[in-house]
Amino acid sequence: MAQAFRFYCRCLRMNLLAGLEYRGWWLMALHIALTTVAEPACLVFLFARFGEIGEWTMERILLIYAMAVTSFGLAKCLCRGFDTFPWRMIRSGAFDRVLLRPRSVYLQVAGAYFDIMHVGRVVAGLLVIGWALARLGVVMTPGRTAMLMLALAGGALVYSGVFVASSGIAFFTVKALDWILIFTNASTFILQCPVEFIPRALHGMFTFLMPMLVISYYPASAICGWGESVALGLLALPVGALFLAASTLVFRFGARHYASTGS
Repeated sequence: MAQAFRFYCRCLRMNLLAGLEYRGWWLMALHIALTTVAEPACLVFLFARFGEIGEWTMERILLIYAMAVTSFGLAKCLCRGFDTFPWRMIRSGAFDRVLLRPRSVYLQVAGAYFDIMHVGRVVAGLLVIGWALARLGVVMTPGRTAMLMLALAGGALVYSGVFVASSGIAFFTVKALDWILIFTNASTFILQCPVEFIPRALHGMFTFLMPMLVISYYPASAICGWGESVALGLLALPVGALFLAASTLVFRFGARHYASTGS
């Protein structure tokens, strides 16, 4: 296990150093950071014009949104190989070479690409989290800080699971994967809506199928004292691990049916 982890870290380090060779990387990172902050602009304008919606303030929704975005950015950084797998490895035929190497296929794919530009998404998300917590008057005790870190880690595992599952599906189809965006980019827009107003079908989908609310709303509620229990706030990491494990089974199923790009 330790050897596999070192191999994965070396792959990420190699790709990180390669990315730093591009002198304009910081401009792309800044662009993504500014885009992350600007995405909920309509929400900010609405709250500025019409005020609070019951107990829901702009800071509450931005906190939930920022937790999801930060987790998304972590997954983009640490599991980018699976995010780009359908196009970089399946369509190009590079996965054939991966199968020939005496290393874990899973780790080779996961560490195949490190997108340094998405560090900007992580930094912007953390800044918004800090701002929202300060505006809400939440005192971050060690317990609350630990719960926040566990929630972000669990969220990163969930988004990584989406990348892994979509890579497994890519063994059977590449062009029909755009619907995966519902569970990645579009999921952060769902969280810009107060939880009570999310339609029941979407609430169930983003709780049990794609546990977005488990990794964002419940931890935020437990940290800020909105009514949810600490037990629910601590579910993010185990749920994220289970989601990633299930996604790994999808990838392995697809890999067993892989018959080479040239066949």
